[in-house]
Amino acid sequence: MYYDAIDILKGMIARPSFSREETDVADFLQQTWEKAGHKVNRKGNNLWLTAPGFDLDKPTLLLNSHIDTVKPASGWTKDPFTPEETEDDRLYGLGSNDAGASVVSLYEAFEALSEKEQPYNLIFLASCEEEVSGKNGLESALANLPPISFAIVGEPTGMQPAVAEKGLMVLDCVSTGKSGHAARNEGINAITLAMKDIEWFNTYQFPEKSDFLGPVKMSVTIIHAGTQHNVVPDRCEFTVDIRTNEFYPNEKLFELIKPQVGCEIKARSFRLNSTRTDLQHPFVQRAIVMGKEPFGSPTLSDQALMPFPSVKIGPGNSARSHAADEYIGLMEIREAIDTYIKLLDQLRIEKYNANR
Repeated sequence: MYYDAIDILKGMIARPSFSREETDVADFLQQTWEKAGHKVNRKGNNLWLTAPGFDLDKPTLLLNSHIDTVKPASGWTKDPFTPEETEDDRLYGLGSNDAGASVVSLYEAFEALSEKEQPYNLIFLASCEEEVSGKNGLESALANLPPISFAIVGEPTGMQPAVAEKGLMVLDCVSTGKSGHAARNEGINAITLAMKDIEWFNTYQFPEKSDFLGPVKMSVTIIHAGTQHNVVPDRCEFTVDIRTNEFYPNEKLFELIKPQVGCEIKARSFRLNSTRTDLQHPFVQRAIVMGKEPFGSPTLSDQALMPFPSVKIGPGNSARSHAADEYIGLMEIREAIDTYIKLLDQLRIEKYNANR
């Protein structure tokens, strides 16, 4: 089981799988899992397996992680696409930590859990386009799956359960003034108008604070204005990165912001909402009994696209993600497989009712 996981991960590392370019690694995984005797369902570069004995009367539990990677950062001292195993039991390679180790660990856990009847249906989904929150990734695959009652999202958390995750909303803002000659007292400076709104974004605090995620955080990250030094600019464009907590769905937050600012605002998307799973959920309770410590994650994952309860948990360390010389500890994979099985074997969950 453990050695099989390492071999599959090495095969993944050896095949570049940038977001929206995952075909080679998806083909490799499909062939590998079909050789192991599984019926592999595929939509685009999303692959999923269903455990035998599917029963509509049971809740369905989803195991999910992603097969795509970012492009290598500068500063690599090793070949990102040559899996390198070192004497200190590390496996180097792009995507080893984020999130290849989770993919192979969840697959091995799926195999073990499928060997006997569980009180839930079990589906393992290896999805694509996670790093870019693409619409052809998890979102596309979910449309072909039965209703999900609970999901495990494999991401590098050191096998600690992230029960909450910040959401993301990006605003494109435009302040409109009136052009004029800078030497004369004419025109309305769009930069001056924008400064008032930028100050609001930088200082305003929404009242609801999360115990796991803290307050909503708004950051102005890009600004463009002006054409030449002697012309009062009539347009100032700026971008706001907003990290939300579970109290503020993106559409609600957008409506709260609009009357507070004078600029025109447009949200790029409302899709990536904050998520939160109750600490009393059976999975979370079992994790706590096993000595795990629930926490809130500031980083975004496909959890944001899941309208049902989920917990993000997987081998590795998020600090290694997207960094040069990315690696996973081999013992981290062994521990992850064992932990996933202990957390999920005979776990009793309720069917999720979105309207409840």
